[in-house]
Amino acid sequence: MWSWENLWASGWVCPTAMLCTYGFFANCRPAEPFLTPYLVGSKNISEDVVTNYLFPIWTYSYLALLFPVFLLTDLLRYKPLIVLQGLFLVTNYSLLCFADDLAAMTVLQVNYAVVTSTEVAYFSCIYRLIPPQHYQRATGCLRGAMLSGYTLGAASGQLLVSLAGVSYFHINTITLALVAIAFLVSFFVPMPQHGMFFHQGGLEMDGQDIQETAEAVEPKVARHKSGKKEEMRGAFGVQHAGLLLWSSAREAYSSRGLAYWSLWWAMATAGYNQVFNYVQLMWDHVEPSSSALVYNGGVEAVCTLVGAAAAFAVGHVRVRWEVWGELSLGVFSAVGAGAVFLMALSSNIWLCYAGYVIFKASYMLQITVTTFQIAASLSMQCYALTFGINTFVAITLQTVITAVVVDESTLGLDIVTQFVIYGSYHACISVLFLIRGLYTAWNLHSRSKHAEPQSHVLSARL
Repeated sequence: MWSWENLWASGWVCPTAMLCTYGFFANCRPAEPFLTPYLVGSKNISEDVVTNYLFPIWTYSYLALLFPVFLLTDLLRYKPLIVLQGLFLVTNYSLLCFADDLAAMTVLQVNYAVVTSTEVAYFSCIYRLIPPQHYQRATGCLRGAMLSGYTLGAASGQLLVSLAGVSYFHINTITLALVAIAFLVSFFVPMPQHGMFFHQGGLEMDGQDIQETAEAVEPKVARHKSGKKEEMRGAFGVQHAGLLLWSSAREAYSSRGLAYWSLWWAMATAGYNQVFNYVQLMWDHVEPSSSALVYNGGVEAVCTLVGAAAAFAVGHVRVRWEVWGELSLGVFSAVGAGAVFLMALSSNIWLCYAGYVIFKASYMLQITVTTFQIAASLSMQCYALTFGINTFVAITLQTVITAVVVDESTLGLDIVTQFVIYGSYHACISVLFLIRGLYTAWNLHSRSKHAEPQSHVLSARL
C-alpha cells in the first residue's frame, strides 16, 4: 500500500531532496550581509554597542547551548532540532523586522545562538536516513544546496540594494518569507529510526565494546526478568550511549596525526568565526554605510564561490597529506594571517574586501582537507563526536577571545585593534603548524631514506 513512509524508505533521493530544499531556503538570507548597517542605521544602535555588547552575547549563548544541543540532537533523533532551527530563524527575522529596542536585539542574539547550535542536526541527519553507499553523493547535494542558497541570498540582497534601492527593512521582510518556507519544509523532513549514540538499534559496536556493555548491564538483567522492563531499557540505553561515546572519543583522538588535524580545526575555526562575526563592522569603519553604497552582499557571494571552487579543486589535487598536510596548515594559516592584517591596516574598502575573500577562501580550502582527513580515518560515530568536540573547543576559544578582547566589561577594544589581534592569532597558528609540519616532513623523509638501503640489502640477499 502506498504511503509517505514507504516513499521515504524506498531510497535516498526523497530524504536528500527534503533536506536540500530546507538547507537552500534556510541559508538563502539576502539580509544577512547587511546586518551591521541595518542595526547601526535603521535601528540607531551605535557601533560600540553592537561590537562590545550585542555580538558577544551570541558567542556566550552559543557556547552554553552547543553541548546540550549536541546530545539532544541524537537523543531526539534530529528532526525536532531541525524544526526548532526553522522556528528560531522565523523568530530571528521577525525580531529584526518588527522590534526596535536594545532589549529585543539582546534577545535576538540568544535566539540566533539557538539557530547556529542546531546546525549539527542538519549536518548529521542525512547519515541516519540513507545507506552508507550514498553518503558521498548526498553530502555533495547538501553542501551544494547550502552554498547555492547562501550565494543566491547574498547576491540578490546586493542587487536589491544597489540596483533597486530597496531598504534594509524590506530586505529583512523578504528574508523572513524565505526562512518561513524553510520552517514549513522542516515538517516534511523524515525522522531517523535511531541515532548514533542513543536509540541504538542498527548501530554497530566492536567485540570489546559489546563485551564491556554486557558486563556493565549484567546486574540489571535479573531486575529486567523480574518485571522492570522499561527501567532496564532506559538504563541500557543510557549506559550503551555512554560507552559508545567514550569508545568513539578514545578512537578519534588515539592517533597523534588526527589530534593535530583536530587542533588546527578548533583553533582556525575560532579565529574564522571571530573575523566573520565582526568583518561587517570593519567594513563599516573603513567606509561608513551611512555615507556610501555598501557591497557586502556581493563580496559574500564572491567569497562563497571562490571558497567553493578552492574546496572543489583541492579534492582533485594529489598530495601525500600525511607528509605535507601539517605544513600546508601552517602555510594557509600564514595566508589567512596576512589577509586579516590587510583588512586591519588598509584604509581602502576594496583592499579590505579583497583581504576577506582571500581569508575566507583559504579557510574553506583547508577546512575541506581537514574534514576529509579526519572523516576518512574514522567511523561515522567517531566522526560525529569529533565534529562536536572540535566545534565545542573552537567556540570555547572564541568565547575566551571575545571575553578578553571584545567585551565592554574587559578591554572592549576598537575594531581595528581587534583585527590586528585576530591577525596575530592566525600568525601564531601558522608558526605552530609550520614548525610541526617541517618536523613531520623531515622525520618521514628520514625514515624513508633509512628504509631504502635496508630494502636494497634484502633484495640482494634474495
